[in-house]
Amino acid sequence: MALIAAAGLWVYGVYSMSDPRPLLVGMRIDGSRVSIKAPTCPTEAVGKVEVFDGTSEKPLWEARDPKSAEGKRGALTLWAGEEFAHSTPGRQPATLPKDLDVLITDAGTEDGSGGLFDTSVIKAAQLPAGQYWTADGPMTAEAIDRQLSCGPEQ
Repeated sequence: MALIAAAGLWVYGVYSMSDPRPLLVGMRIDGSRVSIKAPTCPTEAVGKVEVFDGTSEKPLWEARDPKSAEGKRGALTLWAGEEFAHSTPGRQPATLPKDLDVLITDAGTEDGSGGLFDTSVIKAAQLPAGQYWTADGPMTAEAIDRQLSCGPEQ
């Protein structure tokens, strides 16, 4: 009996320490401005953002190397090419697709985060300043960053 209990405790420990849940990314839509917040630690930076039509998977826009400190920390405005060192040409669609799929890659790695966003839900949410819509509902930028374990020095 003790062997079964020990095995059960080991299995519980393995599963509870490995969180399979992906990191939440937030999105805001303010009029025609679409912005996102990706989780980052203070010593990390965003390298690339990619935007796709979530239904057709058609690439809509890509940008690399945000110029501002806020952009490097994951607060990005989509289709604002002037805020990045490099971006693909192209304007924001006059009518946003029903779903936007956004992928964010950390600078110098292949790691990152992303999310699939229903634009009608985000527009209807009428978020207060400083909040973003996530798969779990509204979150602040700080709460989005707190998903990461950045270490005691950060």
